[in-house]
Amino acid sequence: MAGAGTGKTRTLIYRVARLVELGHPPPSILLLTFTRRASEEMLRRAAHLLDRRCESVAGGTFHSFANTILRRHAGAAGFGGNFTILDRSDSQDLVGLIRHEVHTGHKAVRFPRKETLADLFSRAVNREEDVATAVEKEAPHFLYCLDDILAVSRMYEATKRERNLMDYDDLLVHLAALLRENEAVRRTVSESYRHVLVDEYQDTNRIQAEILRLLATAHDNVMAVGDDSQSIYSFRGASFRNIMDFPSDFPGSRVVFLEENYRSRQPILDLTNEIIAGAAEKFPKRLFTSRSGGEKAAILSAPNERMQSVFVADRILELHEEEGIPLREIAVLFRAAYLSFDLEVELAKRRIPYRKFGGFRFLETAHVKDVIAHLRLIDNPRDSLSLSRALTLVPGIGRKVSADLSRQAYHEASLLPVLSSLKGRKRSEEAARLAKLLSELGGEKPGPEGAAASPAEMMARVIAYYRPIMEARFDDYPRRLKDLDHLESLCARHGTLSEFLSEITLEPPQASVVDIAVPEGEEDTLTLSTIHSAKGLEWKAVFILWVLDGKLPLSRAAENEEEMEEERRLLYVAATRAKDLLVMTYPVNIYERAAGTVLSKPSRFVEGIPATVLPRFALIE
Repeated sequence: MAGAGTGKTRTLIYRVARLVELGHPPPSILLLTFTRRASEEMLRRAAHLLDRRCESVAGGTFHSFANTILRRHAGAAGFGGNFTILDRSDSQDLVGLIRHEVHTGHKAVRFPRKETLADLFSRAVNREEDVATAVEKEAPHFLYCLDDILAVSRMYEATKRERNLMDYDDLLVHLAALLRENEAVRRTVSESYRHVLVDEYQDTNRIQAEILRLLATAHDNVMAVGDDSQSIYSFRGASFRNIMDFPSDFPGSRVVFLEENYRSRQPILDLTNEIIAGAAEKFPKRLFTSRSGGEKAAILSAPNERMQSVFVADRILELHEEEGIPLREIAVLFRAAYLSFDLEVELAKRRIPYRKFGGFRFLETAHVKDVIAHLRLIDNPRDSLSLSRALTLVPGIGRKVSADLSRQAYHEASLLPVLSSLKGRKRSEEAARLAKLLSELGGEKPGPEGAAASPAEMMARVIAYYRPIMEARFDDYPRRLKDLDHLESLCARHGTLSEFLSEITLEPPQASVVDIAVPEGEEDTLTLSTIHSAKGLEWKAVFILWVLDGKLPLSRAAENEEEMEEERRLLYVAATRAKDLLVMTYPVNIYERAAGTVLSKPSRFVEGIPATVLPRFALIE
């Protein structure tokens, strides 16, 4: 049980080297990791520590190991030895062919795209649940066509069998089945690998846990390294139960705690210990360090999101300019990608270069760009680039036709005659909708009682127009709607549409990194990251945005105890990324449209922590 920053990788490396030093044949030692690169790096370091014998240790991912064993025993697994492995793209293409066959007879209703279907099938396998349950949990807006989705799933499985194909998930499923059902193969494989070591055990799914149990049949020599408090990938199929149940899955196992942290200062660990102390189920461990001193972690409330962004941007500049901390040693973390949009605008204004991980940048998401294009067109009807983008969203109009129409509208100095000239029922209906939107908001028709519409009203009208288009284009449109809600709140702060558009486009976030000179060979850029993408990384200074009850934890997590516990672990992972400085912020009086509630309280995971551990401050304008 390796707490955050306690050196779990080093522990595995020393374990490998020690086993080889004791005389165990390197090929009889199996090191299972989650990336090939991690395995190669560990064995390289073990060889450096001892000698080159360590390079002969059998190392790799669960999937690569499954491929090796299944090819060795293909007949027993019911496959030909020359089975083909489908990568993610291949799997989606095969699903696409079957999708077309199933859905071609009745195209009157919307049907999920091949990528969405392949993802749903994969999630079902990794979570060991049926496809219907996966659809109900992940894409309930497609329940109306569940029978067709299930038909595609059945045909996909049958086609793989018939054509001697396996996708990534099949490698694990068929290996588990082979070891479970064939005692001779199970014993042979178990005897071949007398010592099994597993990294990041908290991120394994139930199939991987079963494989591990079966591999240990002949010897029970298993060492797993992980941290129950950092189990945050249930959406990928990882099971928190695996690490909690290890002692019962392997009776007589010994639990070794690594609690000395080499990353963070003690005041930060005092907070992280308090956060995880509230977990309903955990292994008892309390992190400590010899790195005493330093500032206490702090939490600050802001009167609104803009003030939160201004404060964080100001503080980052202070740390960089006055205290000499490189930007690459500073990170801003958040629960979901859209929660950094406002900060990105602020960073662009200050010309602070940054890289964002987990989700797209504010102006790079297709749905945000689509809405902005329509607003630009309202503000400037002669913007042919925005017109071209808006026209491509009309059914039956491709890039070439939209470019031609844009040029025509530009020369005629009017868009409406061009739109009315479009032939084809569906085309003309959609074109009429666009024409109505642009004419009413573009000044050709006054707003209610003769007054011009406000920027917020214009934004609301554009989103209402765009929503059916977005629902037709994107299978994950419920998530994208949240981005548009956020865009709407940004727009509401401005008196004119021109002012709003200038604010977010004059210094576009994606231009800031390019425009600022960075010393050669050095990328001194700030890191913005979702918490999920930040796991395993560390920085001198960490800011966590939106530590607001309803955002972290998410409001919907309150319906499920397991989800709520994972939300707590997310905050713990975020807080343990900080070496020297940790600051949490949250805005108040945030209206959450979906629930119809106003959010103003700090996260429940920190609310009861004593002020001696977590001082509270309030920002004022």
